[in-house]
Amino acid sequence: MGIKQALFLSLAALVLAGGALWWQHRPMPPPKEATYEEVTAEAQAGGYCLITTEELGRLYLKETPGLLLVDTRQEWEYRSGHLRGAVNFPMEPTWWGRWRAEGPLTQLLGADKDRLIVFY
Repeated sequence: MGIKQALFLSLAALVLAGGALWWQHRPMPPPKEATYEEVTAEAQAGGYCLITTEELGRLYLKETPGLLLVDTRQEWEYRSGHLRGAVNFPMEPTWWGRWRAEGPLTQLLGADKDRLIVFY
């Protein structure tokens, strides 16, 4: 290999590495805040029912039978404090994370489609 070829390959490798570093660490726009209307529309489209924190508080204090509370935070966050009776099921907020969790989540939730399940 000649000196010109070696210099060209070195320069190409440097440009590719620099481009990869830039791509990995480029500034990203802040995530768009979802409006209440968007959340409501998404819930309806998925067949979900939204409840207020006040409604949840009443159900929680009544110790409603069948109420399943699912804490979706990381395990260390769950260990630092959670609602009594909640189960931990860490979920990544990406389509890939939700897809990977589909089987285990189906098993956790069980077959009862009328059960009141709250994710937080």
